[in-house]
Amino acid sequence: MRTLVVDHAPAVRELIQAILTTDGQTEVLTSESLDDAFRHLAIVDRESGNAAIDLILMDIMMPDMDGISACRRIKAVERLRDIPIIMVTGRTDSEALQTAFAAGAIDYITKPPDTVELRARVSSALAMKREIDVRKAREGELLEKNRQLAQALKEVKVLRGFLPICVYCKKIRDDQGYWHTLEAYITSHSEADFSHGFCPECLNKHFPA
Repeated sequence: MRTLVVDHAPAVRELIQAILTTDGQTEVLTSESLDDAFRHLAIVDRESGNAAIDLILMDIMMPDMDGISACRRIKAVERLRDIPIIMVTGRTDSEALQTAFAAGAIDYITKPPDTVELRARVSSALAMKREIDVRKAREGELLEKNRQLAQALKEVKVLRGFLPICVYCKKIRDDQGYWHTLEAYITSHSEADFSHGFCPECLNKHFPA
């Protein structure tokens, strides 16, 4: 799994990368600006993203755009909506954190990050992302099975119940008492089409060589 660390301070990026890389539970990519982060996420240019991102650690106080606004922008993109975002901040006032959560962040880590806390929160977020991926994969499989079933039901109608049939001419009587040829009855009660030919027995009987 891949984590994107977005912070304008090189020391913070390097510290988080070192802690998470040593932990070994995630590959770590870094961005020094939100423009660079958006390129990683292929928000600005769909062709610019080079790796799927499973978790974002983002500073609230960024020089080009604050992290909360960036969080809103990321969550506005449907394909990125399930990526957990953890805010990394020196601010612990309730108003800032409440705004961050309202923007779509799931958690926060205070600066400087504590090694144990960072690993625990990242582990929890990645576990949640794995569960989301598994659920979405199952939902995709279910939708595909439902599509196949709907297509099968569309293509096939099953004749059920007893069909009164003449033992001699093989005509079938409908519910109104009218008699129909087998071919006409099946055609009117299903979506089957007939192609005509001769079975070997009839061919030899009616068109002997």
